[in-house]
Amino acid sequence: MGNEIIPNIGNYKNLLTYQKAVIIYDITYYFCKTYLEKRDRTVDQMIQAARSGKQNIVEGCAAAPTSAKTEIKLINVAKASFQELLEDYEDYLRVHGHIQWADGSVEKEAMRRLGRECYDSEFYMNKVRRSPPETIANMAIVLLRQEDYMLFRQLKRLEEDFKKNGGFSERLYQARRR
Repeated sequence: MGNEIIPNIGNYKNLLTYQKAVIIYDITYYFCKTYLEKRDRTVDQMIQAARSGKQNIVEGCAAAPTSAKTEIKLINVAKASFQELLEDYEDYLRVHGHIQWADGSVEKEAMRRLGRECYDSEFYMNKVRRSPPETIANMAIVLLRQEDYMLFRQLKRLEEDFKKNGGFSERLYQARRR
């Protein structure tokens, strides 16, 4: 990190967690507006959870130069929002009598591979627009589980960075001592 007090920490749009969050938001918005009843509170809840996950990544990265604590907290809030959304998609499949893709199934493994390789929202949306709601929900579940793991890894990296480099207060103190 060097001797900077306020480092220029990269662009959040380059983060894979952010890129996947955009995909999850776009899929969720389409799914809710297309397949759920407008009067259903779940619509607003799901869209808000997807938005919150994405926006907390943005806000956490924006706070990073002066507050590692805020960054870590907001990335964890994003993780929690996506957990809430995951539960909504699982609920949708259960209450509508649809099957959730099993571990090792051809569909789930293909989606897992795709989720590791592709971070282009429009690519997914082209698939989503041609898919039934149970397929879309299963796609979202796979992506949400990947996002959860990636955010966990991001939190662990932030923890290690903090242990190694300290935070804003430590940088202020070091600069003052120099």
